[in-house]
Formats: sequence, C-alpha cells, structure tokens
Amino acid sequence: MSSSSTPVMACRACGGRFGAVFCDLGVQPVSNSYLPPRRADAPEPRFPLRCVVCDDCRLVQLDTVVDAEGIFRDYAYFSSASASWLAHAARFAAAMTERLALGRRSFVMEAASNDGYLLRNFVAAGIPCLGIEPAANIAEVARAAGVPTETCFLGEATARGIVARHGHADLVVANNVLAHVPAVNDFVAGLAILSGPRGAVSIEAPHLVRMVDGVQFDTIYHEHYGYWSLLAMERLLSRHGLKVFGVERLPTHGGSLRVLACAEERAAGAGLLDVRAEEEARGLAGDEFYRGFEARVQRTLGDFRAWLWRARAEGRRIGAYGAAAKGNTFLNAAGVTTQDIVAVADRSPAKQGRLLPGSHVPVVTPEALLAMPLDDILVLPWNIAGEIAGQLRAGGFAGRILTAVPEMRELGERLAA
Repeated sequence: MSSSSTPVMACRACGGRFGAVFCDLGVQPVSNSYLPPRRADAPEPRFPLRCVVCDDCRLVQLDTVVDAEGIFRDYAYFSSASASWLAHAARFAAAMTERLALGRRSFVMEAASNDGYLLRNFVAAGIPCLGIEPAANIAEVARAAGVPTETCFLGEATARGIVARHGHADLVVANNVLAHVPAVNDFVAGLAILSGPRGAVSIEAPHLVRMVDGVQFDTIYHEHYGYWSLLAMERLLSRHGLKVFGVERLPTHGGSLRVLACAEERAAGAGLLDVRAEEEARGLAGDEFYRGFEARVQRTLGDFRAWLWRARAEGRRIGAYGAAAKGNTFLNAAGVTTQDIVAVADRSPAKQGRLLPGSHVPVVTPEALLAMPLDDILVLPWNIAGEIAGQLRAGGFAGRILTAVPEMRELGERLAA
C-alpha cells in the first residue's frame, strides 16, 4: 500500500502553470489499496484527490502524486476479469493486424500489458510480442499464460535496454495506461524509442469530453494522474517526435479515443480531423469548458445520498457489484459505509475476502452476493453495467439493479417473484 505523496507545483507534461480547479473530491485512500479484514481498524493513508487544469497545454491532472511504485508493484486489477474487455482486446488485435499488415516477421510490444489479456491474441496468431508490466504479481500471471513479459516501468532508460535486446517494434500498444503515468515525458520518450523510425504507437485513453458530458467523476482516482483530451495528448506526443495520424472514437470506459502516432509523416485521417474540430468547437483551448464540472458532480452525489436515505428508511438491504477503483472513488465521495451497503461482489480472486478502501465494505464472490437476501444491487462499474446486469439476472436476482452515474437509474426488467 502506498504511503507517500508529492504535491505537484507545475504541469507534469509541459511545466506550465496550473489554473482552475476542475474537480475536488476531498481526501481519500488509494482506490486499489484493498484491506485484509485484520486491518479494518488500522489507519489508512489518505491523500488529496483534486484535479486542476494546465493553463498552457490544457492537461487536466491531479495536483498531488501518490507514489506509483507503491501502487503498481503489487496490483489487484486483472484485465482478464471482464469478458467484454477481453472481446475489445481481441477486436483491437485483429484490427491492428489488418491495418498494419502484421505477421510472423513483425514485432508487437505493449506497455502495461497486465496479465497478457491483449498480447495473447498476437501469441495465438503467431506474431512475436513482448509485454512490459511493472506489477510483478501480474507479470507472472502473463508469463504463465505464455505471454513473454518483462517486469519494469517503461521509461527512456528501460526502453533503450529493451530495444538493445529485442529491436524496434512495428506496433507499440499503450492502451489505458497514459492516465496511470506520473512521469509522462519519460514514458512517452520510451514509446518513441520502442517504435523507432517506422513503428506505430497506439494509445487508448478515456476522452475528457465524454468524461465531462457523462459526469464521470468516479474515473478520478490516485492511480489516474492525468485526464486526456486529444489537444493535450497531441502536444505531449509532438514533444517526443510522434505525429498523430489517426483517431478513432470508442465506446469503452464511457467514451475513449484510440490515437495512432508515429515518427514519420503520414496523412491525417478523417477521425483525427473530426475530433480536432469537436474539441475546438467545445472550447478546450480556453477556460469555459472546464468550469461547472464540480457542481454537476455534487448534484450527482446529492441525488445518490437522497436515494440511499430513502432506501434505508424503507428497510431495503443493498449490495453492490464491481470492486473497481471508480466505485471506490464514488463510495468514498458519497461517504458510504457498511451501514449502507452490506457487501460488494467481484470476480477477481485478488479482491475477494478483502475490504474496500475507505468504506470497508467486504468483497465477496458473485455467488455469495446472490445468496444474500438483497433488495437492490448497485452496479459500480457503469461502463459494463449491461454485462453485469445480465449476469445478475441469469443468477436469479429479482430485485432492483441500479447505477448512480451520471444519475440514479434502474437497469432492465425485474424478474417475476
């Protein structure tokens, strides 16, 4: 568990001055620091969880950085836990194989490769690949599954060592990792070194525009140091000689961008021009776009607290599903305790039997949750709520299934009693 933090006085991407506060969620524990029951009464390290906007490059970022080594060296998130995410990874591998004409003489690398959830598609296709994963426990799972993996944080120095051993890659994947990197310039320098003069870099990241539109404040947590627009990302990549040539909108994580870049000049695709135009029209280069987000967050939290008060007044027993980091941000921002929610289910064995940070709600198996006499189940990872609701109904749950972001909403039809 991480126990140290550093205040940030200037933009981590460009060194610019901080301007407006984008969202302040108070002081919270690290969202993926799950507790064993024996530590339920022990003090938890808590850190400010506040986002600010860089006046120069417009990157939205935390102004307190929690020690990344402490967070990611022994990590509890396994990408393979979600069937929908595995399907997304398989589609990505097929699309990139076709677009870049990858084959047995190609080489693919992935930064933050987790348990091999994505690269195993390239292994199955006979395309040589290498994962780069800082969490030793997760890297070992990937290697056991047949995915070659090195255990390290990617940066300029480690990238040079990898290239010396393996050569440049035709495709370097950095999907849903850019937000997790405090030293973004060192990391992107590493991507540029791995891809070399001709390789392509693929970055997927939740889009700041969709975050604002969907009031997705629960994606703010200490493991997410930055929140990316195309504007901020292009400015960062260009500083390291990487030129964006393609952008695709994705439905993942509430609305993401897939950004393709390389060192050589390539024609700008229609998707790139479209997102640039949208961000210009929405005013991301100015100040107005970033104002008012926190007020909308507080309305969402207020509506949830009011619903929770009514449900408890009616004597309803409430459970939750999905011990994801976003859920922990939400529960802690709302001040939820075990008096409100009796248990949360998660398929990850690494989380089961532990307590959520802050709220101390116990994590159980989905089967154990379904065996409880519950009236309502709150789905915390709203981005895969449909998948989860289907599983709960298939398991026989007849009560209400709800999400709370961006507003309280009941999902699907209830089963007949």
